[in-house]
Amino acid sequence: MQGSASDSPPSAPSVTRKQPIVIGVAGGSGSGKSTVVREIQRLHGDSSVVVLQHDWYYRDRSGISAAERERINYDHPDALETELLGAHLSALRAGRSVQAPIYDFKTHTRAKECHAIAPHEVIVVDGILILADPPLRELMDIRIFVDTDADMRLLRRIDRDIVERGRTLASVVRQYLETVRPMHLEFVEPSKRYAHVIFPEGGLNRVAVDMLATKISSILAAR
Repeated sequence: MQGSASDSPPSAPSVTRKQPIVIGVAGGSGSGKSTVVREIQRLHGDSSVVVLQHDWYYRDRSGISAAERERINYDHPDALETELLGAHLSALRAGRSVQAPIYDFKTHTRAKECHAIAPHEVIVVDGILILADPPLRELMDIRIFVDTDADMRLLRRIDRDIVERGRTLASVVRQYLETVRPMHLEFVEPSKRYAHVIFPEGGLNRVAVDMLATKISSILAAR
């Protein structure tokens, strides 16, 4: 007897991909965002957490002279290719790997190589301006603003830019007064209203970090 459709073997069960949780960590330059990110990685394991740095997405300035590069306001949202970050984040949420750019802060250019980023259970987006962009923040499940006093942020920025980015003290202070502080007041500080939670003292705030860890675990368990 010829078999009917009802006699055919059952199809294999479909595999449901767990939706990753996306956490945005914003705040002024030197506020302690990196400390919060490291705590998330420590609490949930490097194998479960991947980080996307907004700083990687500064626009490539290889087509203009070094003198012209120095005159660019790198603290304005237009200095970053945020639409590419959003596209990469959407791809990771959908389970696809991406090739994130590598940026050289000394030359203000992108390297030919890229960061190969694979989907992870927890995706952290780190950057001072990430909450100022409506399409980008809509991709985040938890939005954090790290709130730290201006004098502490300036001291941390001086230390970072001199040690890690080869800057002089005079150039760091000049940039702070000409662009960092004005852009913070215009874009970064107002974006705090879009945060789900504000972390005073950044990663040093153990209560806030522990509460975040509990919330992440709760969302992942539900998914």
